[in-house]
Amino acid sequence: MILECSECHTRYLVPDSAIGPEGRTVRCANCRHSWFQAPATTPPAPPTETATPVEDSYPGTASAAETPPGETAGVEAPEADYGAFDYQPPFRPRRNPARRWTMLAIAAGVAMLAVAGLIVYSDMPSVLAKIGLNLAPAETPLTIAKRPIERRDLPDGTEMFAVSGQVLNPTNTSQPVPDVRADLRDAQGRLVYSWTIRPEKMTLPPHGSVDFNSAKINVPVNSKTLWLSFSGGNEG
Repeated sequence: MILECSECHTRYLVPDSAIGPEGRTVRCANCRHSWFQAPATTPPAPPTETATPVEDSYPGTASAAETPPGETAGVEAPEADYGAFDYQPPFRPRRNPARRWTMLAIAAGVAMLAVAGLIVYSDMPSVLAKIGLNLAPAETPLTIAKRPIERRDLPDGTEMFAVSGQVLNPTNTSQPVPDVRADLRDAQGRLVYSWTIRPEKMTLPPHGSVDFNSAKINVPVNSKTLWLSFSGGNEG
């Protein structure tokens, strides 16, 4: 009978008696692959002095001539401790295109973040101001020019207290604009009312300015003076 290795497709011509009526586990002498070979379906032929080699129409076929007794031509019997289902070393893993594209996308994302970080770092105050993060330092070089307070009685009997002024940038660089804090104090200088005013611009160019104004109603009647300062910073 002719045996063919399912891995390297090497063929072997062996007598049916070498496999036996119950079949046996054999191993390819070329690639060391093992498999269970079922017995032949036809009665075994009478033993001859030498096994007939396979014709040239079967390239890569080994001959069974001069095979020692008890062994299969070209097919090795497994060692005594060999198991057909034992763990075998894995084959070379196949390349995963999806994983490769994922790694490229991650690398591109990291590069974009690095570039964005450089841009933000180069103009941090302006960028933070534009996205609504007003992180002005405790001592800002900006100054406040306030205008006279306007108090007006409304038709409903309430009083409107209007505050206005201007934030100035005397420096040669752009500066973030912090919120303006308005404090009302009584005649003894005690704080009686306070609120925060957000200017219309978040960043001032060199030597730029921005107006601000705010109005409140029903402020304490004992308020006498107005103090304007930057939130968490110096007074103006």
